[in-house]
Amino acid sequence: MLTYIAYGLAVVLNLMILFIGARFLLVPQAAAAGYGVPAKTDGDRAYLTIKGVRDGTYGLLGLALLAFAGTTAEAWYMLVVALAPLGDTLIVLRNGGTKAAAFGIHFATAVVVLVCAALLFAVA
Repeated sequence: MLTYIAYGLAVVLNLMILFIGARFLLVPQAAAAGYGVPAKTDGDRAYLTIKGVRDGTYGLLGLALLAFAGTTAEAWYMLVVALAPLGDTLIVLRNGGTKAAAFGIHFATAVVVLVCAALLFAVA
């Protein structure tokens, strides 16, 4: 049962980050607002594209590791990739975003990713 939960959570997290990456590429202004630091209407195109590519790549890499390398590799990946939402927490706080967005979205995501890593290590 724990194996199904660990794999399921890993798949869901990777699909969610892939979705977020696609959202930043397809509807960048709305995605930036959801991130917690709205982008300027007439600028920030590079920031939005970089964010979309980065997140999309993270999602695809996570799915590939889970499919082809197994739980131990995915667990280490999740442990390391948790640094991204922790960094996003600081970015939101330092750039005028709300504490609710910083902690309710980004920090909470980091915690869930770390829980996923722990579950994957437990079943590896």
